[in-house]
Amino acid sequence: MQQWISKLAQLEVGIVLPDEPMSKYTTWKIGGPADALVVPGNKQQLARLITFLYEEGIPWMTVGKGSNMLVSDKGVRGAVIKLANGLEDIQFQGHDIVCGGGASFVRMSIMAGKAGLTGLEFAGGIPGTAGGAVYMNAGAHGSDVSRIFKSAEIVLETGELVTYGPEDMEFAYRHSVLHERRGIVAEARFALAPGDRLEIAAAMAAYKDRRRKTQPLQQPCAGSVFRNPPGDHAARLIEAAGLKGLCVGGAEVSTLHANFIVNTGQATAEDVLTLMEQIKDTISSEYGIALVPEVFFVGER
Repeated sequence: MQQWISKLAQLEVGIVLPDEPMSKYTTWKIGGPADALVVPGNKQQLARLITFLYEEGIPWMTVGKGSNMLVSDKGVRGAVIKLANGLEDIQFQGHDIVCGGGASFVRMSIMAGKAGLTGLEFAGGIPGTAGGAVYMNAGAHGSDVSRIFKSAEIVLETGELVTYGPEDMEFAYRHSVLHERRGIVAEARFALAPGDRLEIAAAMAAYKDRRRKTQPLQQPCAGSVFRNPPGDHAARLIEAAGLKGLCVGGAEVSTLHANFIVNTGQATAEDVLTLMEQIKDTISSEYGIALVPEVFFVGER
């Protein structure tokens, strides 16, 4: 065990798991071992952990539900941080919903609907965490996080705990300031509004039925692989290019939704990356459009 992991295990920062396979924590079911997976259970443990890693010069990254992440077959050097326990709490304060950064975005939308609060219906099909959704400005069905975001408590890479409002987040399409200014969302607050429970439930049911019919949710995948280019859809371009069903090793362009790549059983990260490059090259050659990945590749290649 590396010396810094031994030191880390002696601090009160939560659960420390050396050489933990990342395939257990990604929806693609792909990824080699992290040097250490750390699971802090509250904001204080998270801040203490980040301070230690900063002072020791240890690289780190976060993983939520692992739904938009491709992890290298060689794994991840340094620490991987997963928010759990007290950092998954969800509560209502008036018309606001306040949650830990590790809270399930889907669960939040269901709870909001049952409480008769509207604004989170779009989140019903986003299988990530609240923190990840803020980081990505996640969205669907014509809405996104920026429309309901009120504030967030963020642990910066130095270990400092700060509060950001909407004006601090620099939200754009699938982007926030956290892409440039490293930090972890420890807690987030979203402003909802009173709504009709039946109408909210009907909208969420319709979204769920549409996903079931159009997305390969029964196979390991990571949601949309590429961002939609301006004025078009990545799935339309990929399907028009005849790439549905294209395979590299165990990775396959879904025959149900062309902007999904599924793990048919034994896919490696290298399989997925190679397939993504083939898709990008084809779309660039045929349409002159440069597709931009929506998923993140992490680790050594």
